[in-house]
This record gives sequence, C-alpha cells and structure tokens, in this order.
Amino acid sequence: MKGRHIMERPDARLAAELELEQQKAVVQRLVSKITEVCWEKCTGTPGSSFSSRETACLSNCAKRFLDAHQYVMKKAESYSRH
Repeated sequence: MKGRHIMERPDARLAAELELEQQKAVVQRLVSKITEVCWEKCTGTPGSSFSSRETACLSNCAKRFLDAHQYVMKKAESYSRH
C-alpha cells in the first residue's frame, strides 16, 4: 500500500505540470491572436511610435477580444456542465 501511494504522487505532480503547460500554451495562442487581429485593425504606416489613436485602438481591441474570449469560454463551460 505504501509503495503505491508513493507512485501516485509523481503522477499527480506530472498531471498538474502538464495542465499548467497546456494553460500556458492557451495563453500564448491567445496573446498571439490578439496581437495579429489588433495589429491589422489598428496600425497604419510603421513609424517610430504609435499615434494616440493607434494606442487607444490597440488597447480597446485587446480588451474587447479578451472580453469576447472570456464570454465564449464561460458559455462553453456552462454547456459542458449540462
């Protein structure tokens, strides 16, 4: 019995580490997608800095994208429970 308990602990730790890495990958994909979508939508001719309009657009775009993503994730989670 004691030996079996020892074997389960590394498996649980490995599972937790795997889940954390999967969550990191999801966040990285989300950041990449936000960057791609908002960059195309908000930036014009490249320059040495963003204009105030571009800065505001990028900020608003990222916020809307995250809000939409969270909404979809919550809906998907609620559907999976039922």
